[in-house]
Formats: sequence, structure tokens, C-alpha cells
Amino acid sequence: MRRRVVLGGLVLVLATTGLVLAGGGAAKSEQEPFKVAFIYPGPHNDQGWSQAHDAGRLAIEKALGSQVQTTYKENVFSNAQVPQIVAGLVREGYQMIFGCSFGMFENGVNGQLYNKYPEVIFEQATGLQIKKNQAEYFGAGEDTIYLSGMAAGAASKKGLIGYVVPFGIPEVVRHANAFALGAQATHPGAKVKLLWTNAWYSPQKETAAAKALISSGVDVIGQNVDSPSAGVVAESKGVPWVGYDSNAQKSAPKQWLTAATYNWGPYYVKRVKAAIAGTWKPGFYYGTIKDGFTGLAPYGPKVTAKTKAAIAAKRKAMVAGKFHVFEGPLYDQSGKLKVAPGKQLKLIKDLYTMQWLVKGMVGKVSSVLPPG
Repeated sequence: MRRRVVLGGLVLVLATTGLVLAGGGAAKSEQEPFKVAFIYPGPHNDQGWSQAHDAGRLAIEKALGSQVQTTYKENVFSNAQVPQIVAGLVREGYQMIFGCSFGMFENGVNGQLYNKYPEVIFEQATGLQIKKNQAEYFGAGEDTIYLSGMAAGAASKKGLIGYVVPFGIPEVVRHANAFALGAQATHPGAKVKLLWTNAWYSPQKETAAAKALISSGVDVIGQNVDSPSAGVVAESKGVPWVGYDSNAQKSAPKQWLTAATYNWGPYYVKRVKAAIAGTWKPGFYYGTIKDGFTGLAPYGPKVTAKTKAAIAAKRKAMVAGKFHVFEGPLYDQSGKLKVAPGKQLKLIKDLYTMQWLVKGMVGKVSSVLPPG
């Protein structure tokens, strides 16, 4: 997750399935392992966002063996902790650091870490600040979240679905909108009720949110937060659940539907290999279903053959470029036409700045931002 967009002075050339490159990195001596660190917003085994990144870290170790030495710092709930963490990693000789959350290497003093440590390679998930020794990466989660929303809509009898969300940043807003649009594709007229936890990872808040949503009448739960706590509640209440980030079916074996997932490993391996070889260059990567970066977790027992077929057909259209989640006509909560028929929202200009909700959303965008 996770980066509020700051556009001033930034010019990007985007490749939806590849890298846009400029600049270079230094090769590492073969005598010592190349040291790579990761910074996670939650526990490395959260069954969600951080665990998915940690699977990517382990993929590096598997692919490169003794060529690398990796470590991670977890439960970094505030970006104010990051400069001190980075300083410690640099003292320990880490040469490449991946910041796996909103704003870790961007804005304020965090946005100057690349300059303070020019010999270190920085990469940040979900941001936009590109420098000589800093790159950015993420993926089109909106596509697979739309598909998971289709599973939610098909499972709903009432057409009222709950969605547990963390912070009101553009990334989360576009994901919530994609989920709602997907739900409406299989259940026309479905409404999605938002409940904000104002935390990336908080099992206690996520549990409370799920209970509150079910008490309010929703008959399916989805989420954009990091733990499977909402799924545990859903399982206990007999309510179908759509997860996010990782396959967390074991948390709700009977009520699990699916989840949008990210396959970070291939990207991490490729980038570390380049750093070791001295061919690393900064750029912006936005992975897709087509290149295998985004995907869907296995379906649970409540997803019917009809729903699976509908999702498969929509996925095929996405891969072929014949369907775009945010192509008009799209209407906002008030019913006002927001995206004209045939027009597609642009990635940086529109999706990375999105602060409006689609028709059928119940609630408003939280004004609370992640802790700086």
C-alpha cells in the first residue's frame, strides 16, 4: 500500500508492464554477500500485506543463495521511525533497502534519505519519488480487487456489503471503488458500506469494524486492511469474506471467497540481481495481471461455478485490454457523471489522486492520513 501522491515537479514515463529506467547502480564485490533490507508496516507474518512482501524477501534468498544476506524490520507503524531504522541498517552495511509502505521514503526528512545515503539503493512500494538511487513500484491492484468484488457481489443476497478500510489515501479510495464496481457487476445495485480503522494493521480495530458492519446488516465482508481479523469474525457469524494481499483462507475456511494478491518475488529478485550486477537503474514499475504481478487467491467453497466463469471472462478481457475498471460511464455517490462514456482514467493524474467515491458507496473518505 501506500503512498499519498505528491506531483509537484515530477515527470514520469510509465510502463504498465515494465520498468522506465534512467541512472545506474554500483556492482558489489563478489567476496561478500550483497545486503538487502526490508521495512514492513506490520508483522512479517500478518497473513496480509507484510507477509506478502516477506514472501518476496524469501524468494530473493532462494534465488540468490549465498550472494545475498537479507533482513527485515517489522511493525513500523509510523514513518517517523524510518530515518532511525535506515541509519541503523546503513551502519550494518545494508546496501539496498525496500520500504514497503506508504511514504516511508517520501516527504519531509524521509524524502531526503536517498540524498543522505547516496551509496544506498532505495526502493519504495506505492510512491512516486524517483531519484538517482531511488525507484518506485506497485501494481494494478484495482483490477484484481474488482474481480474479488465480483465474488462478493455474487455471494450477497441483500446487496449490502461491508468493506473495512485503513486510511483515506488515493490508493485505498481507488481500491474501494474497484471493489464496489466489481460487486455491482454481479449484483446490480449493490451498495458497499465503508468502515475506516485509520490503521494499516490493527486486529483489534478490524475485529470491531467487522462486528459493527455485520450488526448494521451487511451480508458479505471485504477489506483493504492487513490482518485476517475481519475474516475470523465473518467465519464466526457465517458471513462470506473477501480478503486482501495474501491467501488467508485458513482464517475463514467456510466463509472465504477469494482475495486480490500481489506476487512481489519476481520483481524483488530481478531488482536485487541488477544491483549485484551493477546494472540497477531507478524507475517506476506498475505490475499487472498480464505480467503475473497481480492475481487472485484460490476460491473458497462458496464461490459457484457460475461466478468463477464470470470472473474468468472478465479477467480475460482485462488481460486483452478490452476491459478497464475505471472506464466511463462512471458516476459518483451523488449520481453525477464523473467519467464520460468511453473515457479511461489515467494512472498518475487520476487514480493516484482519487478522492471521490463511486455510486453505491455508503460513507465518505476518511480525512485521517497515515502517521508521518
